[in-house]
Amino acid sequence: MPSYTLKVNGQARTINVPADTPLLWALRDHLDLVGTKYGCGMGLCGACTVHLNGAAVRSCQTPVSAVGNTPVTTIEGLDPAGQHPLQKAWCDHDVPQCGYCQAGQIMTAAAFLKQNPAPTDPQIDDAMAGNLCRCGTYLRIRAAIKDASGNVSQKLSLRGDRLQPGNAAIQLDRHGGQCPPRDDKAGFATNQRVAPEGSA
Repeated sequence: MPSYTLKVNGQARTINVPADTPLLWALRDHLDLVGTKYGCGMGLCGACTVHLNGAAVRSCQTPVSAVGNTPVTTIEGLDPAGQHPLQKAWCDHDVPQCGYCQAGQIMTAAAFLKQNPAPTDPQIDDAMAGNLCRCGTYLRIRAAIKDASGNVSQKLSLRGDRLQPGNAAIQLDRHGGQCPPRDDKAGFATNQRVAPEGSA
């Protein structure tokens, strides 16, 4: 079986998988990066969106053999502390309902704002049209992107598009992130495990 060394969230990770394995399953099943979600398996819904060298791609349609040395960024690596302007805006605008699509929404929005840091509402709608939200929070998504747009370019210029080694080494679960006080939706923005208040 072929061996591939992927640069994921600033770290080199080696996996042994068939050449046609979708990047989605390499991330989820072999690297335990479960913030990237399976939605349709056909690249139509956007739930599986990650960045390849800063560009948004559908990981369910990207074979691991095509990645090469291109840096991969997942929702876990966008900002491990959950302090990316989009992650904070998602919390401020109470965007998620079920939360399932939100990692893909945020990753698409982050790539978009890197190219267009001061978008109009129609430009946001056009850029996000390929990401489906079953809960219909499109107006909140647009508002959050608009709110974050003034901060994203400044953050990227200070940080680059790289993580410091070790920053992505966090324990994850299938929900991700934290947006208090909505404990039922806690976890979507960074995919970091959040323990309910008062639990051991």
